Amino acid sequence: MHSEDFPVLPSREPSVPAAAGSDSLPGGCAGQSLRKRLKIRLEEERVEAMFRRPVVQVLRQFVRHESEVASSLVLERSLNRVQLLGRVGQDPVMRQVDGKNPVTIFSLATNEMWRSGENETYQMGDVSQKTTWHRISVFRPGLRDVAYQYVKKGSRIYVEGKVDYGEYTDKNNVRRQATTIIADNIIFLTDQMKEKP
Repeated sequence: MHSEDFPVLPSREPSVPAAAGSDSLPGGCAGQSLRKRLKIRLEEERVEAMFRRPVVQVLRQFVRHESEVASSLVLERSLNRVQLLGRVGQDPVMRQVDGKNPVTIFSLATNEMWRSGENETYQMGDVSQKTTWHRISVFRPGLRDVAYQYVKKGSRIYVEGKVDYGEYTDKNNVRRQATTIIADNIIFLTDQMKEKP
């Protein structure tokens, strides 16, 4: 094989055009001046990019941090859940405000028992009991009607819902705090049909 059989590849070095109006070749004086100017310009751009990069990185980190905060506010989950098992203290009542948002309300008692004193013997005198009353409100359509119709005083029921803290003004125009359980599920643990006279 002869060297003439191989194609001639173009040089990888960019060719620099001669200065306008000059007949000199790229290797001449005008070409060197243009190369020098290009080299200076490239160096300026490199230095400018070095200073610009930290600013861009800081901005990207700030934007990323802000988006993470926003997404955490949107995606963060929380829980407000109550489970009660007890006996109904009074027959339910249904109330409405200006003919809107009907609600069934009743009270539910739960008992807490514990042994008092250091005596390890199982005696009746050592057992203490505390009863806590809960105000149950049922807004959910369908469930509020079932609760109004079938929940009776003394019934043993299981209630699931969430805690709600609110305020109301009593008859003496005094503002008071109210804690309510907003029920979204009720399970009857006593046979309502058998309890009817």
